[in-house]
Order: sequence, then C-alpha cells, then structure tokens
Amino acid sequence: MLIDYFFTLRAAQVPVSVKEYLLLLQALAEGVIGPQQPGHASMEDFYHLSRATLVKDERHYDKFDRAFAAYFKGVTQVADFTRDIPAYWLRQELQRLLSPEQKANAPKLDWDALLRTLQERLQEQKDRHAGGNKWIGTGGTSPFGHGGHNPQGVRIGGQGGNRSAVKVWEQRSYRDYDDQQELGTRNIKVALRRLRVFAREGSADELDLDGTIRGTAANAGLLDIRLRPERRNRVKVLLLMDVGGTMDEHVQRVEELFSAVRAEMKHLEFFYFHNCVYDYLWKNNRRRFAEKFPTWDVIRKYNKDHKLIFVGDATMSPYEILQPGGSVEYNNEEPGAAWIKRLTQAFPKFVWINPEPQGVWAYRQSIDVMRQLVDERMVPLTLGGLNQAIHWLNKK
Repeated sequence: MLIDYFFTLRAAQVPVSVKEYLLLLQALAEGVIGPQQPGHASMEDFYHLSRATLVKDERHYDKFDRAFAAYFKGVTQVADFTRDIPAYWLRQELQRLLSPEQKANAPKLDWDALLRTLQERLQEQKDRHAGGNKWIGTGGTSPFGHGGHNPQGVRIGGQGGNRSAVKVWEQRSYRDYDDQQELGTRNIKVALRRLRVFAREGSADELDLDGTIRGTAANAGLLDIRLRPERRNRVKVLLLMDVGGTMDEHVQRVEELFSAVRAEMKHLEFFYFHNCVYDYLWKNNRRRFAEKFPTWDVIRKYNKDHKLIFVGDATMSPYEILQPGGSVEYNNEEPGAAWIKRLTQAFPKFVWINPEPQGVWAYRQSIDVMRQLVDERMVPLTLGGLNQAIHWLNKK
C-alpha cells in the first residue's frame, strides 16, 4: 500500500525512512484521520498526516510538496479572503486557444474598477463559466480566473503563465533559499571577496611572528613572544531577497549567490520579500505569516554602515510598486516605492542584483520603475554585474 508514493518521495530526495513509512501506515490503520468516516479522509488531511510523519526537517517541505503534487496530481487550494469560490468554477477542462483578435479585445480595467467589479461578480455569479470575458472561471479573456488571457486581471486558482496578473487570490507557500549550494563559477566567489574589509579586532590571541622576531632581537636574543588581535571581516551586509512567483525560475542562481555571501560575509542579516518590499519582511517562508519583521524595525535596528543588497527580478505589475493596496497578497497601506526609498535612504550603500537577463529589462515596465527608485543601481547577476555592484558598495 502506497509503496510507489514512498519511492516517489525518495526519488525527490526527501529523506524518508522505512520506519517513518510504516508509521504512516499505522496511523492510517488506526483512523488518525477521518475517524468519523473511516476510509473517507480528505486529501488535505492525508497531506498533513503524511508531512507530519514523513518529514522531520522544514528544509524538505518544498521537496515534499512537489513530490506529493506529482504523485497525486493535486490541484491548488484557493485561499478564502471574502467568500467561498466553488472549486468546480475553476476546473479547467480544456486549454482554450485564443485568436490574436480575442486577446486584443480582452477587457482591461483600472485598479479600482478591477476590485470593484470582482466584488460584483462574487455577488452575481451562481454557476461555473469557461471561455468568456466576464465571469470568474477558466480560459477566455475574463479578468477573473485562470487559464486564459487578460492584460491585467486577478488570477484565482491555477497556475500563472502570462505574468500579467495584478492580484493573486491564493495563499502560496514559498521555500527558503538553500545556503549550502556551492557556486559553479569560482570567479563569482572571488568577486564577492572584494567586498570584504579586514581589521584586527578582539583580544590579542594570535601570534605576531614579525613582532616576536623584532622583540627577541631587541631583547638580546631572549625570546619575546608578541601577540595581536585576529584579523576579522568588518563588512556588514543586509540582504533582502525576492522569493516566489517569477523568482522560481532563478532559484538555483540565487541559492548559489546566497551561499557565497554567507561563506564570505561574517556579519550578514537576511530577509525575504515577495515582488516588492512593503511594511514587513520575513526570515522563514514557512512561517512568514506568523513571524513577521516590520520593515521599520529593520531600518531602526541596523546601522547605516550596513551594505544593503536587494536580490530580485523586479518583474511584477507596476501597481505593486506604485499603488497602495497593490500587493498581490494583501492590501498594503503604503506603496512599495515608499519603502524602497526609506531603505535606500537609511542605508546609503546599496545595490539591486537582478537575475533576469539584462536584454529583457527594457521590455518590463516594472524593472524600469524599480531602476529609477534605486537610482539606476541595478546590475545583472553576472560576473560583470557583481563587479559593478562591489564598486558601488565600496564607493566612499
């Protein structure tokens, strides 16, 4: 029973043991889930039971989620923010092919009209719709749903594809970047080392060979041992990393960069954000709603001698940067642009590293907006870009 499920998890590099697998089977046999209707537990109950019994380290949650979805071919759960949307409304039965004319005629609403119209649809709609241009559903050119085409709509359920949604109706989970990844290019490590500034700090517990020789010679040959403080890296780095959404395409390269920064910088503080910085940040993507760090506290806690590094593709709707309530996840009171300005003013030595190929920057409006906000201090995640970033961060 479920032996293929066990091997799927092992193939996904989830370190699950036979003992843990047998524990899962025992829990199922004893009715730990679905006690009211034995044998009829929901898939969500089984997911949580599986994760609790098979995964012993949060670092493997993302691998487990992907393996679970691949094996059971599950569907994305839609978070409820105002009212329940029946799951069958969002069931995509076919991939609708839209003509260029249909795409060109897709209804485009401004920010206020978009949210107001969504509230109206939630009140009016009674049945599932697909392929249209008005109701919440799949396919078509409606601003609400997924699987179709609209220049700026609200994606509800399903997977994104066009990168044009200005709001996302779901509670997504992201995974922390793995700081144990090794860089494939030694030159990038060497470039990061140029950021380090060494000074002798702490107690005098390191042998000063030159001083010992000079002291012994001056002491008529009697041994005069001299000690000195150890040389330590004084550079302080505040690293803010975009995670989730379009950044999923760049996970490996960002993990490599993150690994190198942690290896080279002794004084490193890091936080995550999604798309744009708003009023809070987080350190653990699994607990990002429970363990929030107010951005104001981060600004007040760390001195301006910290070097601020943003890492993100800056690919989003411009509303997410410029509009109050523009975040795809919640109604932020202040636009992201205000927080970017506060951070760059609090930490004068800053740079934005963009993993997106520089050739596409000119075609992304949000990248252009963000470049202006960071005073054009945006560089690609390349050797040349890192060299330029180091130059700006070391500039007096």
